[in-house]
Amino acid sequence: MSENVNTSLRRGLRILKALKGKSLLGLSNKELAKALGESEANISRAMGALIEEGMAQRLESGRYAPGMQLLYIAQAFSNEMAAGQARIAELNQRVLAGSHN
Repeated sequence: MSENVNTSLRRGLRILKALKGKSLLGLSNKELAKALGESEANISRAMGALIEEGMAQRLESGRYAPGMQLLYIAQAFSNEMAAGQARIAELNQRVLAGSHN
């Protein structure tokens, strides 16, 4: 069972990587299968789980794209990095201001 879970998890992660940069047009099941060297049936099963978790979505065209949950994770990461950069800049300014004494 552990082997199957690991294989399924890896397949899902590889699908998410393949969907990078495909938010607008997405990829078809066939395109994903070909790109990843997987069967279309395996891609369909994995996409079901990814869609259920909000990590992928099926567009009106029937193609797959990154889902809102994945985009929320990316935005949260971006916000955290921006806050960190602002904090570092603030500390640098304080250090520079104190270095003239």
